[in-house]
Amino acid sequence: MSWLELKTFLKYLPWDSATARAVRGSTAEEDYWTPDRQLAATLIDSLREQTYALIKLHGDPKKTKRIRPPEPIPRPGVEKRKNTRTIRFGGRHGSGAAELARVFGGRATNP
Repeated sequence: MSWLELKTFLKYLPWDSATARAVRGSTAEEDYWTPDRQLAATLIDSLREQTYALIKLHGDPKKTKRIRPPEPIPRPGVEKRKNTRTIRFGGRHGSGAAELARVFGGRATNP
């Protein structure tokens, strides 16, 4: 194989080949998540969330009580959602107005 043939061979290697990844300095997982795959995962996540909301809003409350929101498709560089940001208002969890004021940085006013 001549140098010209080798250069041509390397130039037209598939983008996900090990040699092309080594030249770019990326890993197989980074190359797996192309913009097309990111967009497809986002579309699937939004469709799953929409289906969840539709079932929760229009379903029988007794039957939909235990349904949990869907987890997003895991992606590299994105941390898993935690329940620490769940905000509960009123009842035994505290005053709704005071909790809203604390969350949004304003002051609570009584009606």
